[in-house]
Amino acid sequence: MTLDPGYLEYPMRRHGMDHDLYSWSNLFERAPISWPNGSKVLTWIVIDLEWFPIVPNDKPFRAPGHMQTAYPDYRHYTSRDYGSRVGVYRLLDALEKAGARASIAANAAIAARYPALIADIVAAGHEIIAHSTDMNGTIATGVDEDDERRIIADTLSELEKATGTRPTGWLSIARSQSFNTPALLAEAGLSYMCDWVNDDLPYRMRTPEGPILNLPLNHELSDRQILNVQQQSMASYCQQMQDAFAWLAGEAETFGGRMLSLNVTPYITGLPYRMAEFDRLLQWLAAQPGHGFATGGEIAAAAGPQID
Repeated sequence: MTLDPGYLEYPMRRHGMDHDLYSWSNLFERAPISWPNGSKVLTWIVIDLEWFPIVPNDKPFRAPGHMQTAYPDYRHYTSRDYGSRVGVYRLLDALEKAGARASIAANAAIAARYPALIADIVAAGHEIIAHSTDMNGTIATGVDEDDERRIIADTLSELEKATGTRPTGWLSIARSQSFNTPALLAEAGLSYMCDWVNDDLPYRMRTPEGPILNLPLNHELSDRQILNVQQQSMASYCQQMQDAFAWLAGEAETFGGRMLSLNVTPYITGLPYRMAEFDRLLQWLAAQPGHGFATGGEIAAAAGPQID
């Protein structure tokens, strides 16, 4: 079968990036970033607080972690619910002991269904970032632009109603976007998003609706990828996070501030046989010279003025 020549025709193909959202740059040739309080490495913890409808939506795709067996899939539904009932409170306790504040990526449905949980998170000083309406609120190219705009608006409105503060950060389900998403997020007034994972530091995107920062939330460092997909142990996960910190701290000595992102899921890490290791990891990070914990909003505020 002969390939249609049209597949090779792309007007944006050129030297550098094949889009106009940002210019290519070498991480090791950029002006160094300075973090508050003289920190060399900031650990950014993002906890995914998700509500899965018991009937999944497969358009444009089924969200990772969604229902898998015939309806009613109580096994997976209740295990996800365990994260919101039990696991998240274990994570919040571990954060408090380590003196760490995190970004909680919450579905709007969590705020509507569990307002007491959201109130506890806000009272503890953590940041709420927007994580769509619920786990059927997936986005990809092919979703009507007005429908995507409505998902963003409904999410922000529900979270603002629950917390009194409009979120400034956005994490898409499965980090999936359409070609319209960066502009729609900027249009909605969001300061940063977490979906593009192609860097170790924040960078600025240019959209028709104005600029927006991208804070890369590395999927390969997530508990879902290491513990569920790769089936590794919690001890191995924690060792990998320590190794990542050590490498980034070494780079920071020469190239300026670095960022370590930890993406954590309550129904995965919040299980009792994993919590002791996670607790020790946070305590270890807190004790490292030149280390600090920061929310996404704090990182965006510190990095934004320093980025071209």
